[in-house]
Amino acid sequence: MSPAGIVLAAGAGRRFGMPKALVEHQGSLLVDRAARVLAEGGCDPVVVVLGAAADEVRERAELAGVTTAYNPEWSTGMGSSLRTGLEALRDSDAPAALILPVDMPGIGPEAVRRVAALTAPDVLAAASHDGRRSHPVLLGREHWTGAAASATGDAGARDYLRKRTVTMVSCDDISEGFDVDRPEDLGRPAT
Repeated sequence: MSPAGIVLAAGAGRRFGMPKALVEHQGSLLVDRAARVLAEGGCDPVVVVLGAAADEVRERAELAGVTTAYNPEWSTGMGSSLRTGLEALRDSDAPAALILPVDMPGIGPEAVRRVAALTAPDVLAAASHDGRRSHPVLLGREHWTGAAASATGDAGARDYLRKRTVTMVSCDDISEGFDVDRPEDLGRPAT
């Protein structure tokens, strides 16, 4: 069973100074890189959630082989983007959704495959880095309604996951769980 993939790429990137979906890093836009990582990791379909500068992202990004979903409430935070991504998958037969924020270039296809190996409708799993829950996060279909209902502000599914048992999948040997908040964060190695 293959999970669907969701790239959360709707934010304005206020601390960064521009939407991170439009940031070029090592020859490609972060949004294209994240979508490619999910696809190469075995996710199908892949949904990219857009918001801030959505038209410019669609114009500049390749977005090859993905579905885009527009989050009209993008300014309220990651929670609304998670809800938008899950809603875009409602009519799919995906048993689970693997979530990856656009601003994590240290996550590669190997980490996606490792977490996706646990795909099941009832699964809650996440990569761990340095012993802490990180991304990607795998939400079994049975959890979509509850995760969406609790997704507010920038917390995404954090509160939902905190109250449940989440299988941690160590990915320290194949990925790095940092996110890009400021331009200087781009100096860290991508996988």
